[in-house]
Amino acid sequence: MTAALPYWRLSSFYFFYFALLGGTAPFFGLYFAHLGFSAERIGELVAIPMLMRCVAPNLWGWLGDITGQRLLIVRLGALATLLAFLLIFVDQNYGWLVMVMALHAFFWHAVLPQFEVITLAHLRDRASGYSRIRLWGSIGFIVAVVGLGGLFEHLSLDAWPVAIVLIMSGIVLASLWVPNARPVTPKVQYSSDSFWQQLQQPSLLAFYLCAGLMQLSHGPYYTFLSLYLESLGYSRTAVGLLWSLGVIAEIVLFWVMSSVLERFSLRQILLASFVLATVRWLLLGSSAADNLLWLLVIQILHAATFGSFHIAAVHFIQHRVGAKYQGQGQAFYASVSGIGGALGALYAGYSWNTLGPAVTFALAALATLIAAVIMWARLQEEPA
Repeated sequence: MTAALPYWRLSSFYFFYFALLGGTAPFFGLYFAHLGFSAERIGELVAIPMLMRCVAPNLWGWLGDITGQRLLIVRLGALATLLAFLLIFVDQNYGWLVMVMALHAFFWHAVLPQFEVITLAHLRDRASGYSRIRLWGSIGFIVAVVGLGGLFEHLSLDAWPVAIVLIMSGIVLASLWVPNARPVTPKVQYSSDSFWQQLQQPSLLAFYLCAGLMQLSHGPYYTFLSLYLESLGYSRTAVGLLWSLGVIAEIVLFWVMSSVLERFSLRQILLASFVLATVRWLLLGSSAADNLLWLLVIQILHAATFGSFHIAAVHFIQHRVGAKYQGQGQAFYASVSGIGGALGALYAGYSWNTLGPAVTFALAALATLIAAVIMWARLQEEPA
């Protein structure tokens, strides 16, 4: 008999977790610029949480796999994230902010990979329902980005840390509401080897490399989009709405993703995501960004560059990595994404003022084009 799915408990966690992303990704650059930091320093500060994804998820993923205490790791990670971020109220000089960004990110990145395993374990043979739980994360992102965008039209950005603390508190409370579940062995097992032995498979290695390239391409987007749109004359409310449009497109895709997974292979979905990402970054760095209609199209493409890519990636890992190593598989995905995102934020920080937005986004497009070629050449065709 199939156990009842704790839909709203799982969904509430995704809501608050991605509300935190909505409260940080669009506003990190604005807040650090408000504090008077240069583009180079902003790029470095934004890169720090991404760099922590290179280390933290693997450590916590390994710990989750050997102990089986994934939910405990989620709860402690959420609480430690909140406590570490509270240190931002002590000081706002560059050195102190480096420490705050690194410390809170170390625990924040422990949380999601372990929670993904818990969610898929609850779903069991209903894995196609993942996207309809995950869409609440996108709703949380929209609520945060629109709400804070409107708030900062009337209040100083000095209020931003307080808003982030409130969202982090929501993550802690939601984690306490979620029941535990352990992953089951998939019907098809590709290998009984350890995760690191499985990683030597060319197709799996190619997948993780391409995941890193996808996140690298998002570096300038997450670091400078808000400042870029403001420079084009958009208000902070409009900037928040444009961020939200991308996530609304993502929600629509999540809602129909189970049908997409039935019709197309994971390889086809991943390849299409990279091709559309290349188009998106080329458009964003061109004069098309000056035209509101084109900018709407650019943001709608977020459904592919994040939405379809992420869902297909999570399913790919679930299919290709044994149940015993699911935590490490999802954690390594987070880590390579962190490496890519950090490199993307760093190169964007150094190229934004020297080479300009057009070249910066062209480099992002080049990264996803290379990933598309690798994906086409190395990833094996298999049904979703």
